[in-house]
Amino acid sequence: MENKTTTSSQNDKKLISLGLITIAILFLIYSRFENPSLTPDAVSSIERLSVIFYVLIIISFGIIGIGLRKYQKRKAVEPSQNPLTIICSMTVNLKAKKVFVITFIIYGIFFSLTSGILVYQPEVVFSYHYGAEIPSAHITPCCGTPGYMPKFVAYLTEHIGIQVIPLNLVLQMTVSYLVAVNTALAVNAISISKKTGGLGGIGATTGLFIACPTCVGSFLSLFVGATSAIAFTIAISELQTLFIAITIPILLLTPFILARRISNATNDNCEIN
Repeated sequence: MENKTTTSSQNDKKLISLGLITIAILFLIYSRFENPSLTPDAVSSIERLSVIFYVLIIISFGIIGIGLRKYQKRKAVEPSQNPLTIICSMTVNLKAKKVFVITFIIYGIFFSLTSGILVYQPEVVFSYHYGAEIPSAHITPCCGTPGYMPKFVAYLTEHIGIQVIPLNLVLQMTVSYLVAVNTALAVNAISISKKTGGLGGIGATTGLFIACPTCVGSFLSLFVGATSAIAFTIAISELQTLFIAITIPILLLTPFILARRISNATNDNCEIN
């Protein structure tokens, strides 16, 4: 039994490591081709490489997801009551899974809109302004800042399109996953707080800041006049990556804080009983 657990532990960690290392290698390899002086023949070769880039990065996300799920299930049944075990055990049940999936999808869509992955421009006709064929899709293989190429662009309708930038895609998957985990854990924490008390305040307070790290730009734009809208949009798009980068450590830390609160509240309740 112990050997089986050890093998499972090694398998899920290997899957997570494999996915992360593959993504890092993909970014590293592709950054070597970000040269604006490339010949047309070289660009044609990089176009094929860019297709492979997106295929492998999607597979890597899938591998990481499977590894994380296996790790979560394994940790959830461990007898120890450390914060990581509590997080996994409280987010593995059916209710938590439903909350996780719903949050991941809804927040992912919102992130796509605010980061420019999903583009909706009712005032612009893509076929007229950009000369695009509707529907159509293409990959821009180079050249630009590492992490921003290759760029995938698809025109779905005259006003709706998709613009995928590798760095934004990684941020979307990472932040959406962390927000979904925090939300699923917070829902369970609220349920426990109704019985034990003491968790509702911190859950509500942290939720205001962690639930939507991409809302900052949208919120601030309400206070900017139309004459400054373009300049503000450019500035906030650059700052938004910084906002998200600052939020990721908070999203990582908050579940451990909630887990400790849950553990303390549960133990105190047992002592009272």
